[in-house]
Amino acid sequence: MMLEFLNPPFMQRALLAAVLVGITAPAIGIYLVQRRQALMGDGIGHVAMTGVGLGFLLSTNPVWMATLVAVAGSVVMELIRWYGRTRGDIALAMLFYGGMAGGVMLINLSDTGSNANLTSFLFGSLSTVSEEDITAIVVLAAFVVLVTVGLRRQLFAVSQDEEFARVTGLPVRALNLLVAVTAAVTVTVAMRVVGLLLVSALMVVPVAAAQQISKSFKVTFVLAVVIGTAVTLAGTVTSYYQDVPPGATIVLLAIAAFVLLTALATPLARRRAKGRESEKDRCTLEVPAARPASDDVRV
Repeated sequence: MMLEFLNPPFMQRALLAAVLVGITAPAIGIYLVQRRQALMGDGIGHVAMTGVGLGFLLSTNPVWMATLVAVAGSVVMELIRWYGRTRGDIALAMLFYGGMAGGVMLINLSDTGSNANLTSFLFGSLSTVSEEDITAIVVLAAFVVLVTVGLRRQLFAVSQDEEFARVTGLPVRALNLLVAVTAAVTVTVAMRVVGLLLVSALMVVPVAAAQQISKSFKVTFVLAVVIGTAVTLAGTVTSYYQDVPPGATIVLLAIAAFVLLTALATPLARRRAKGRESEKDRCTLEVPAARPASDDVRV
């Protein structure tokens, strides 16, 4: 049967999680790309690892604990960006690597954690998505969609030009903090499917692919979400049939989509450029030539 992958309950949960990840990751990723913070998700993923370790150590849901730690980490990152000055990059590096090291240590100290658990959170795993995880993912994804769609005008203004947004009266620091927190929530939404080490790619690559064929923010947003949803679903199904890691499969499909759209966009851009040049030449020929000045002088 062609749709046999829909029968196992774990695949039903994995596919639902994949759809939510495909929507939320590019939705916040487009603002990170505009702000030139494409690797922010990667840093938050490192910090969230400590939350995963705490979840196992305290016998609580790792998704919720990772969310709390990732949100706290994103706030610290934003504060460092504001006040860090020359040593901000060093502080961020210690935060990222300390978060990853702390997560590995805490998982190994817990009674229920193992290297298998660690691998599933780092690179994603279909069989580990539980009903409790789905509840958390749905709630968190709803928050991300409400923020990225409901405040799209304000977030776009801040992402494009903070000084102009500040002059117009927008609460720039609060909106920057909201973007950071939303990115942190997105990381925890995606970690079960894509993995903490690869979630940043799903935030950035679909947006970059959409930008190849669109210059409008609204169209780019929609296309990025469509591409993100398509590759997460395709990667999840491929992982089921071929027994390959879902996170790696999804990211490779996203990169393939970027390469394909880039290949299609190049000849289209050339045709448009030639069309503009020919139109310019045609308009030039249609303008009557001015007579020499000597013809206007009466002798």
